[in-house]
Amino acid sequence: MIKIEEQLANGKILPLVFKLTVPAVIAQLITFLYNIVDRIFVAKIQDVGMDALAALGIVLPITLIITAFAHLIGLGGSPRASFKLGEGNSSDANKIFNTSFVLLILIGIVISLVTYFLARQLVVLFGCPPTAVEYATSYLKIYSLGTVFVLLAQGLNPFITAQGYSFVAMFSVLIGAILNIALDPIFIFVLNMGVQGASLATILSQFISFVWITVFFFTKKSLFKLKFKDMSLNIKRIISILSLGLSPFIMAITECAIQIVFNINLNISTSGNKDYTAALTIMLSALQLISLPLNGLGYGMQPFVSYNYGKGDAERLKKGIKYVTIIAFIFAVVVWSISLAVPEIYTYIFSASDNVRLICKQYTPFFLMGSIMFFVQMTLQNINVALGQTKSSLILAVTRKVIILIPLCFTLTHFMGFKGVYLSEGIADLVAGVITSVVIFTTFPRIFKKRQAEVLKDLSEDIQHNATVDCNCCDYEQ
Repeated sequence: MIKIEEQLANGKILPLVFKLTVPAVIAQLITFLYNIVDRIFVAKIQDVGMDALAALGIVLPITLIITAFAHLIGLGGSPRASFKLGEGNSSDANKIFNTSFVLLILIGIVISLVTYFLARQLVVLFGCPPTAVEYATSYLKIYSLGTVFVLLAQGLNPFITAQGYSFVAMFSVLIGAILNIALDPIFIFVLNMGVQGASLATILSQFISFVWITVFFFTKKSLFKLKFKDMSLNIKRIISILSLGLSPFIMAITECAIQIVFNINLNISTSGNKDYTAALTIMLSALQLISLPLNGLGYGMQPFVSYNYGKGDAERLKKGIKYVTIIAFIFAVVVWSISLAVPEIYTYIFSASDNVRLICKQYTPFFLMGSIMFFVQMTLQNINVALGQTKSSLILAVTRKVIILIPLCFTLTHFMGFKGVYLSEGIADLVAGVITSVVIFTTFPRIFKKRQAEVLKDLSEDIQHNATVDCNCCDYEQ
C-alpha cells in the first residue's frame, strides 16, 4: 500500500486532521491575501483610489464565476478520483484526472473569449458606478487573457490535495500570492499601469502557479499522471465529475449572483455613489477572511473523508469529522467576535476614505452577524460533498443564497434603502446556517451506516464467490 493511503486508512486521526487541514487553511488564507492584494494596492492610487476599489468590487463576482468553473471540475473530479483510490482502482482515478484537465482547458477558452469581448457590457450590467466603468473594463480585459491558466491552477490543485499532499497544494498558492504581491506595486506604481497593472500581475502569478502544479504531476510521488491516452472525453465520466462538482459550483455561482445583486441595489439606492460600493468591497473581503479558512478545513479533510467513505470505515469518519467540526467552530467564534467588536479594522487595510470608513463602522456588524454559522455552511458542506451527497449539497447551497438572500436583499432594499443590502447578508447567513446544521447533523449518521452496510455486503459476496471458486476447483481436481 502506498504510504499516503496507509496514513488515510490507519494513521492516528487527530494528528492526521492537522496534517491535512493546516496546509489547506494556510492555502485559503494565502488565497484571501491573493484576492485582496489587488484591492489594497489600487485603493492607494492617488485621487482615484476609491473609484479603482469600487471597480474591483464589480469585477470580483466575474472572477469568482471563473473560480466557480474551476470548482465544478476540480472539486467534482478530485473526490471521484479519491473514491477510486479507496476502491483500489488507480486506472479509473487517473482517467478522471485527465478528463478534468481537458475540461478545464475547454471551459477556459470559452470564458476567455466571452469576458474579453463583452467586458464593458458585463461591468455595466453588474451595477458598476459610472466613475468606475473604465477601470473595471480595463482590469477585466487583461484578466480574461489569463483565464485558462487561472482555471487550470485552481482546478488541478484539488487533485494534489486529494492525494494527501496538502503542503504541495499550499505552496502552489503561496508561490502565486508572493509573486502577485511583488509585481503589483511594480506594475501599478513604478510602471504607472494603474488598474491594468494589478490585473497583469494577477494573471502572471496564476500562470506560475499553474506551472508549479503541472510539474508536480510529472514527479514520481504523484498518483495522478498526465497521459494523452487517458484524456479522451467519456460522457459517463464527464457526467460523474459534473454531478459531484455541481454543488460547489452552485455555491460559488450563487455567491457571485448575490454580489451582483448587492452591487445593482447599491448603485440604484445610492444613485451610483462609489463610496457605498467601495465599503461593500471591504465588507466582502472581511467575509472572505472568515469563510475561506473554514472552506480550507473542509477541503483539507476531503481525502480523509472520501477515502474512508470508500472503505466504509464509519468509526474513523465520525471521529475525523468531530475533530474538524470543533476546530471550525472555535475559529468561527474567534474571528466573528473580533469582526463585530472592531469592524473598522478592515478599513485601514484598504486606506479607506473617511466616508467609506464611517459606512463600514456602522454596517459591518450587521453584514457579518450571521458568519458565525460558517463552520457548518463552509466546512461541513465541503465534507458533505466529499461523501458524495450531491443532491443535499446542492439544495443547501441554493437555499442560502437563491431562496433566502437574494429575495431578502431586494425586499429590504425596497423598504430600507441601501441599509437593506448590508442587513440582508447577516440575516440570511443566520437562517441558512440553522437549516444546514439540522440537515447535516441528522443525515451524516445515516450516510455512515448505509455505506458501512454496503461495504460489508460486498465483502460477504466476495467471500462467497471465492468459496464457490475454491469448491469448484476441488471438484475438478477429483
